[in-house]
Amino acid sequence: MAGSTSVLEDDSVLSILDRSLHKLETLLALISGLAVFGLMMLAVASVGGRNFFNSPLPGYVDWIEQAMPLIAFMGIAYTQRNGGHIRMDILIGQLKGRLLWLAEIISVLLILILMLLLVWGTWSHFQRSFDFNAPLWSRDSSMDIALPIWPAKLLAPVAFSVLCVRLVLQLWGYTRAFVFGLDRPVAVPMIEDAATQAAHEADSLLAEKD
Repeated sequence: MAGSTSVLEDDSVLSILDRSLHKLETLLALISGLAVFGLMMLAVASVGGRNFFNSPLPGYVDWIEQAMPLIAFMGIAYTQRNGGHIRMDILIGQLKGRLLWLAEIISVLLILILMLLLVWGTWSHFQRSFDFNAPLWSRDSSMDIALPIWPAKLLAPVAFSVLCVRLVLQLWGYTRAFVFGLDRPVAVPMIEDAATQAAHEADSLLAEKD
């Protein structure tokens, strides 16, 4: 699985694009977190209404269905940028130099191909749900309070597209590292050893005290 990572920066075009995209990824991750908080508030309202007024929140399950893509997909590019997705480092962690970057290139390229296929599939799924001529532009709706489903279906190709851009930048970064034999390339997550992790944790604790 992924350990603690850091992303190096410099004044190169790649690093500038990386930081610009990271702002968007951070915003999407924030929206995902707010969706989790919103669902918590909906749960409190629904349970409280049932217990105190014998009237749970109408369409509670429908709202959960709408929020699930926000929670599941909107933070994946942010996590990819910071190297937070689950991965097996038993083999990769033993590689060094160009061999390591080649392994990263292959893995990122495979992920990119998969995500491009998912963008195509989820966009087609959205198109089957969306219709300008239908009420609320929707050909289908939720079962309880008839919420249009197309907004939730649109979130998947949007989030996956952002992830594809992130993967292209990482592919660029790993390719530069492979071609030029770089030890510490920018715009890609660098796995930190235990000593570096401990130093960063100590620095963060000191910053909180200050």
